[in-house]
Amino acid sequence: MGHREDLLEGAKRCLLDKGFARTTARDIVKESGTNLASIGYHYGSKDALLVEAYVALVEPMGEGFEGAVGAARAAESGGLDGFRETWANVIRSIPESRAIWMLSLEVITQGERLAGIRDLLAKAQVEGRRGLAAMFTGIEEADLSDDVVDTEGRFYTTLLNGLMMQWLFDEASATDAEQLTEGLRRVMERMSAT
Repeated sequence: MGHREDLLEGAKRCLLDKGFARTTARDIVKESGTNLASIGYHYGSKDALLVEAYVALVEPMGEGFEGAVGAARAAESGGLDGFRETWANVIRSIPESRAIWMLSLEVITQGERLAGIRDLLAKAQVEGRRGLAAMFTGIEEADLSDDVVDTEGRFYTTLLNGLMMQWLFDEASATDAEQLTEGLRRVMERMSAT
């Protein structure tokens, strides 16, 4: 591995251990075995490196969301069954991804103090919406229209963020896939009745 990759791996370990706010450039250098100048040379800034490291930590979570059954199969089954199956896969992945969820929560709650990081992550959020929309629709990310990403992607992101908060706060009382699906079914039923 070169310095660029060493820095990225070191930054990922620092984020999981210390979070955004407490990770310093010196922490990353110590963890990666590189030097301070390497951060600027390869990433431009510590914040840019941390954002790239965070995105690298979050991206594989989608694979965990797919679970053993696979998101494509869940989407193919369609309707409420596909919705439930996909959310069940997402929820099953939460325990092993807890450190990353906590990191995401830090970004949300400390956003004002992490302004530079927040701006960079806001751009990455669109890709997150795209990934979620693809997972639930079964459409390849590259084939999704901006309209689907901007509507359905936002809807699934909102649900995911709410679930994340519940599961981090108290797993015992958090919403499960059955409850989420039944809630959606009832909302759809009520909406179609009016």
